[in-house]
Amino acid sequence: MDDKVYVAIARELEDDILSGVLRAGDAVPSTHQAAERFSVNPATAARGVTLLFERGLLEKRRGVGLFVTEGARDAVWERRRSEFREKAIPAVVAEAQKLGVSRQELLAMLLTGPAGRL
Repeated sequence: MDDKVYVAIARELEDDILSGVLRAGDAVPSTHQAAERFSVNPATAARGVTLLFERGLLEKRRGVGLFVTEGARDAVWERRRSEFREKAIPAVVAEAQKLGVSRQELLAMLLTGPAGRL
């Protein structure tokens, strides 16, 4: 299976942490539950969950499973904001420059967003 699949699984679980679906102290899905949820083999699901563990977002409780750590939401929020600032914004600006979109037009686009508002 493509290595990027496990990263997508980790990102979706991070989305659950950001949105409050998974809160500090909550159990995360087992490897088999995650495999079923994401329609992948258990090894791929385990890689996604392990990535979050390695980032310090999950803790192991022996014999019980993995749980969301205190501060996990803030850690995800900080990392995602940093990624957004360092990757997404420069990409948008570069594309706007290629298309000849002025700063004022780009700002207006950002303020209104695709749904008509930000």
